[in-house]
Amino acid sequence: MNRTSRLLLSSALLAALALPAMPVLAHDCPHDTATTAAPKLEQTRAVLRDLWVGHAFWVRDVVEQTLAGNTAAAAEAEKQVVANARQIAGAIEPFYGKPASDRLFGLLTGHYGAVKQYLEAAKARSTAKQDAATKALTDNAGEIAVFLSGANPNLPLDTLRGLLLAHGGHHIQQITQLRDKQYAQEAETWAAMKDHMYVIADALAGALAKQFPAKFA
Repeated sequence: MNRTSRLLLSSALLAALALPAMPVLAHDCPHDTATTAAPKLEQTRAVLRDLWVGHAFWVRDVVEQTLAGNTAAAAEAEKQVVANARQIAGAIEPFYGKPASDRLFGLLTGHYGAVKQYLEAAKARSTAKQDAATKALTDNAGEIAVFLSGANPNLPLDTLRGLLLAHGGHHIQQITQLRDKQYAQEAETWAAMKDHMYVIADALAGALAKQFPAKFA
């Protein structure tokens, strides 16, 4: 992949960061506001928010420890990334069954694999390897979007893909900023990343409540 293609792929990820704070699918869910939402919906939102922020937290820890050369600490953080992915996948099992949970776990593992691939490429300052990792991250975002949208018609494919591309863009920004010791900028990226995890979690919770209203009664 040439430099122009790489820039286009990176732009596709980073441009998604301009998405509005709330996805268009959020308003489709009944009882959407915090003051009127059913208790089970609020509980589901809280659980999913915790899980998705946990993903961002542990991946960030892997990035920091890897860049610092702390191999043992990075390995422990990576164990937490995998455990967290299993928990996120497990959260959909009551709705879609174990095969779907296992499929999502595989996709989330692929997401982390692409992030780690980019981390290693950025650390080595290898343009070619960063190109490959960016493409892997982009392709994986599309795969996750297709899977979740296919499972739940209340998750529009294009909206979901945009949300996941934005998440990938945050990873790329964060890795680059931590590598280059741009700590003030990275603090802003982390805050945006955390808020974006809330958007994804809330979108998933709202879509589940609409698809399975009896479970949220």
